Amino acid sequence: MKGVYHLKLTKKSIEGARIALLPGDPGRVPLIASAVNKVNAKEIAQNREFRSWITRLDQHTILVTSTGIGGPSTSIAVEELATLGVRMFIRLGTTGAIQSYVKAGDVVITSGSVRMDGTSEHYAPLSYPAVSDYYILNALVEAASSLKVRHHVGITASTATFYPAQERVDTFSRYIIRDLAGTKDEWGHLNVLNYEMESATLLTMCNAMGLKAGCITGVISERTKKEKILENFISIAENNAISVAVEAVKRLLKDKQLQSSITSQ
Repeated sequence: MKGVYHLKLTKKSIEGARIALLPGDPGRVPLIASAVNKVNAKEIAQNREFRSWITRLDQHTILVTSTGIGGPSTSIAVEELATLGVRMFIRLGTTGAIQSYVKAGDVVITSGSVRMDGTSEHYAPLSYPAVSDYYILNALVEAASSLKVRHHVGITASTATFYPAQERVDTFSRYIIRDLAGTKDEWGHLNVLNYEMESATLLTMCNAMGLKAGCITGVISERTKKEKILENFISIAENNAISVAVEAVKRLLKDKQLQSSITSQ
């Protein structure tokens, strides 16, 4: 059976999965799949930055595929997964907070994204919003509340680069071009919560193509204080984001109307 080029997956290998959890890091894939169901979790493909495992939740197959960093590789993953029949996508990752009240270890549930990613412009003009699917957003919020995970819901700045677009100067040149200088404070004043690099691409293209998508990230940097990644909080932030996402998927699978909508396409 012919598969997709980059992910090295086929319709047969994903066993009818309609829901995909999308970390950026290939190393997080087995951790997430095992969190869904350790007994049934197994690797089915790995190529370049794209690593895929499947697992099961009740009678449903859940796919976990890494996207790599940034919009271009994320778009490849989503395009190819959609071709195979996946209709719902939840991004799971890490993030840097740009509001002082958002602390390391918290999770950010993205309601919409600032489109600084570049890639999303290949799917819709910049006037088109990058917004989360309501049902996924609501499930993530309810899941975080039920698990008592400290969470924040709001706008994410999704960037094409990790260093200049997020106004980091811990680089070789220590220089930020004029168009980007001061943007961290500006986004902060506009009540943007955090920086990451994939949500704008995911949300824009899924809305444009009639797919469902959402995003949850664990906070590992408090950018109002310093640029440094707080390594002691990485596992805490990851585990909080994963536990909320898994609980959200369980809630989504109980919605018969939602299930019908993603299986009928």
